[in-house]
Amino acid sequence: MPHTAAPRINPSILAADFVNMQRDLERIRTADFVHVDVMDNHFVPNLTFGPQMVERIQQTSPIPLDVHLMIDDPDRWAPGYAEQGAASVTFHLEAANEPVSLARRLRAIGARAGVAVKPMTPVEPLFEILDDVDQILVMTVEPGFGGQSFMPETMPKLRRLTDEARRRGSAVWLQVDGGISASTIAQAAEAGADTFVAGSAVFGAQDPATAIASLRQLAATRTH
Repeated sequence: MPHTAAPRINPSILAADFVNMQRDLERIRTADFVHVDVMDNHFVPNLTFGPQMVERIQQTSPIPLDVHLMIDDPDRWAPGYAEQGAASVTFHLEAANEPVSLARRLRAIGARAGVAVKPMTPVEPLFEILDDVDQILVMTVEPGFGGQSFMPETMPKLRRLTDEARRRGSAVWLQVDGGISASTIAQAAEAGADTFVAGSAVFGAQDPATAIASLRQLAATRTH
């Protein structure tokens, strides 16, 4: 079953210049979403943005926010990001107490509901909740820090998820995050991903718009 939509490129602001955030957001206005990594130094060993910073990004970004919560207790905190206006809010399966209830709350507020899994977490538990989420994020690095190398050993897991989604006729978006670049994006697209988080591959480029277009084209030639 072919993908009907063009591949989505969501640059991660972990790779942006935090002092010049508004400038860097303007530089990626041709992207589909801006990927905002929220880390609490508990669920992952890093600390990034909190609600106030995300709200300010929401106010200044020319494109919708794709918020990725790498935090403990998302059942409590995730709805607040949806209420701020984030277009998509993704929480980790490993951290949520009631993933289906949380996804339904996010949808009720008006956000797309996403669920993420770490590289070592199996995807099979997600099969039964495909209809309750809008996006599944398969981490292709261990979450916590940008700039890590892509883990090709996560691709069989993504393929199993892709096959199951197609078998069920699901419209869920399949996202990958971690080490996505011109040299790895085709591999992820072949395995079924249609939404790609790229950090340094976009913000480290001389012209981010050209980098976004190139990544989109590389992914589009491999989707099936």
